[in-house]
Amino acid sequence: MDEHIRKTVLRMIPYGLYVLTGGSQDSTIASATINWVTQTSFVPPLLALGIKTDSAIYAEASKSGDLVLNILGREQGNLAFAFFKPVPYADGRLGDYEVRWAANGAPILACVPAAVELKVRQIVELGDHHTFVCEVTGVYLTKDIAGRPDDAILHMKDIGEKVFYGG
Repeated sequence: MDEHIRKTVLRMIPYGLYVLTGGSQDSTIASATINWVTQTSFVPPLLALGIKTDSAIYAEASKSGDLVLNILGREQGNLAFAFFKPVPYADGRLGDYEVRWAANGAPILACVPAAVELKVRQIVELGDHHTFVCEVTGVYLTKDIAGRPDDAILHMKDIGEKVFYGG
């Protein structure tokens, strides 16, 4: 397989950007920017998430099974970049960002337009990112969305011509 063509073709798959959070006020909190996310079922509502195996969010997701997928708005590239590296939790904030708590105990970034509460149902352990199949157990919408909901989110292409993941 030609590596250049492989990268080009796989980068044609559109990616949103999200911050995945796990843990609770009484435990370790982990977070990371992720982009390999897709809905896989209506009933029950399921999402599949690709999570890097050597990350703190992988360890937390595997242990607790309770997560929140924070959906970033179109103008929130700064959040995507902020969570590319570990972010400490202190005094109700993950780094510079205030958090609220989902019903499952995981943190929600207060500034995001929407969030999805998740329960891990299965982990497919293949490759350098494992696939977490998660059931949607709650949803949060913090502001009205005008137009198509998928036009309101931050896409990989929105944060720079030379920023890629995948391929």
